[in-house]
Amino acid sequence: MERVYAANPHDSKKTTKEKRKTMTTTLITGADRGMGFELAKELGENGQHVLVGARNQERGMAAVDALREQKINADLILIDVTDDASIVAAQQTIASKFGSLDILINNAGLTLDNWEKPSTLALDKIRGDFDVNFFGLVSVTQHMLPLLRQSTSAKILNISSAVGSLTIASDPTSSVYQHPSFGYQASKAAVNMFTIDLANELKDTRITVNAVNPGWVATDSAVGGGPKTIEEGVARTVELALQPDNTVNGTFSDVDGIVPW
Repeated sequence: MERVYAANPHDSKKTTKEKRKTMTTTLITGADRGMGFELAKELGENGQHVLVGARNQERGMAAVDALREQKINADLILIDVTDDASIVAAQQTIASKFGSLDILINNAGLTLDNWEKPSTLALDKIRGDFDVNFFGLVSVTQHMLPLLRQSTSAKILNISSAVGSLTIASDPTSSVYQHPSFGYQASKAAVNMFTIDLANELKDTRITVNAVNPGWVATDSAVGGGPKTIEEGVARTVELALQPDNTVNGTFSDVDGIVPW
């Protein structure tokens, strides 16, 4: 059941938006399952108001209901990162109900590659990787920036991958070098470049921008399943999202430290 936003009759001078300002509001794309849902759960457990970004209303509400059962402050935001009209509608919903946004976690992603050679990988698969992992991420970020600018301390966290590191991918001793996934890798390398440039653009504002490597996590999108648990995969993102001083900017990191670009 959708939440009804109404002013407290005993405190009519305060709007819902004003009351929300004391709580960190966090939008997570692709939050109806996998790492996105785990991020919503852990950040919600730490007192953040999580906006569950999902393109499917039924799956999204199921996730919201599961979070609310755990006493987490959660609401559904319908958003398809490949559809600009959907992104605009999501931005307008957040603006209307909450007034601002404190954290944007660009988590939605997929891989259409299956260890195929770059010389033969179909262009439609490459475009599919980019539509979600890069163009969708950029579009969501650009549309949410006006709301993030309304925050006194905002964060943009882009879920990237070490497979998008040119340094690691070009190292013959690395596992990435041995297992190419060109379309997905290229889309994540593009996310890293966007992170660098946007962090530089916003360095004198109250908004920080960072990329995170979750590692090879056992999720539906990991080909063959990865060795890391979902909890391990989200650890660095949770750490950054909960940092109160918000001084880290323009980095690519994981739980072990800095990841080379």
